[in-house]
Amino acid sequence: MTFEENVKRLEEILKQMESGKLTLEEMNKVFSEACDISKKSYEMLSESKGKITVLRKEIEKLTEKPL
Repeated sequence: MTFEENVKRLEEILKQMESGKLTLEEMNKVFSEACDISKKSYEMLSESKGKITVLRKEIEKLTEKPL
């Protein structure tokens, strides 16, 4: 799943949990899913941050060289 899909699924889970229609077992299941999705999303953000940092450093190196 993409980051955007993860966010959409988390929003769906939140609506389900707020509805008050889930049993305790269902609530535990969707909460566990939300935790897994949150962890994956955090990892995606961390990976993106790392890539951006690398690209930024490369751009800085290019702009430091005289023409």
